[in-house]
Amino acid sequence: MTKADIVENVYDKLGVFSKKESSAIVEAVFDVIKDTLADGEKIKISGFGNFVVREKQERIGRNPKTGDQIKITARRVLTFKPSQVLKTALNS
Repeated sequence: MTKADIVENVYDKLGVFSKKESSAIVEAVFDVIKDTLADGEKIKISGFGNFVVREKQERIGRNPKTGDQIKITARRVLTFKPSQVLKTALNS
């Protein structure tokens, strides 16, 4: 599913907004999510799941092809943990 598909679904389900307004709503929601995660905060969506930004430390890795050691830089990674409601919906 693409962003355009999400906009189309919002337009169809709500029916009170134009496609342009639906697109603006979807963009606004994604911007809020992106900005919140960029600030390092958690996002908890009831019945859906949690988005958490984790800090990973610098470490030494190994190139599987050559066996050479390489330095993997410190970075921030995004993790998602689905809620029990979402897990149940997916497995029913």
